[in-house]
Amino acid sequence: MKKKVAFICVHNSCRSQIAEALGRHLAADIFESYSAGTETKPQINRDAVRLMKKLYGIDMEQTQYSKKFADIPTPDFAISMGCNVGCPYIGMKFDENWELEDPTGKSDEEFLLIIQKIHENIIKLAKRIEQEEIG
Repeated sequence: MKKKVAFICVHNSCRSQIAEALGRHLAADIFESYSAGTETKPQINRDAVRLMKKLYGIDMEQTQYSKKFADIPTPDFAISMGCNVGCPYIGMKFDENWELEDPTGKSDEEFLLIIQKIHENIIKLAKRIEQEEIG
């Protein structure tokens, strides 16, 4: 049975949504990807949607929406996207904090750096989970 990984940030509109999309795109054979926040936004960040379509052909608006932690299955791994001020309280400890700056309102270059870091982190996470399953 595949592990469930939850990517968490406060608003579930940008970094965690990118991580969910990349998890599904790059590691669907290793783990199930979910994203959530302690609050929601009416829509996913427009720049994130635009750049994910351009880079990966993923239309996050068709496959994802902003949701709270209580709306997803209990994860095996909970990953914070970055707790700059304080981590959102989700009723369990975070397994990792990826310490990613929120690129909202910043340049495409800032977004691309964050997307690249999330991509790299997804690959590393998939390898660790796969090794745990084998080992």
